[in-house]
Amino acid sequence: MARSKSSARWLKEHFDDPFVRRAQAEGLRSRAAFKLDELLERDRLLKPGTNVVDLGAAPGGWSQLLRERLGDNGRIIALDILPMQGIGGVEFIQGDFREPEVLEVLQARLNGQKLDLVLSDMAPNISGIGDADQARSMYLAELALDFARNWLKPGGSFLVKLFQGTGFDEYLRGLRAGFDRVTLRKPKASRARSREVYALAAGWRGAKAGMESAFGEKSSQGCVGSCEGIA
Repeated sequence: MARSKSSARWLKEHFDDPFVRRAQAEGLRSRAAFKLDELLERDRLLKPGTNVVDLGAAPGGWSQLLRERLGDNGRIIALDILPMQGIGGVEFIQGDFREPEVLEVLQARLNGQKLDLVLSDMAPNISGIGDADQARSMYLAELALDFARNWLKPGGSFLVKLFQGTGFDEYLRGLRAGFDRVTLRKPKASRARSREVYALAAGWRGAKAGMESAFGEKSSQGCVGSCEGIA
């Protein structure tokens, strides 16, 4: 079947992308690793002994980079509903993190510990219907925030991919209600035409802060769709 013109343009843009070529040359699983690399360097999110969960981790670009940066001095747990090829030093839990059985596995792995950092590069499969895609992306971001509220230790940080549009401002207000500092970042590896940005929320104030969700509803234990770094 012949490819559409839009599909052909996307493929050309993808394979001409210097970050795609660099990821292939360096043996990285996705170009999204360069987005995280810039954010880690700029905001100094990692320190020795950091406990981090990578939500929607497949294919593993972020977890791969985290392991490289932390070495053996930290703990990385990757979660996704999709399978992911193993990465040495990364613990992988396959399943939907809204499901009690998946959370029980995570709780057993952590053995009472809380997290220093929660990462979410989740994004929905794009339908091309703008309003629907935006609603789905904000839903995934809300699930990630619910997860962070339940699993971060006081003072912990949360990094989440967002797309600017309906619900964006309300979501930021929800972050500011529970964290000391909220900063927006647009990494160089994020395509200029994309509405994608990353919100870094630092200084989690604890479970009593932000009991209301970003959309004014009571927070529920939440979790994962998939899709790392589509923009």
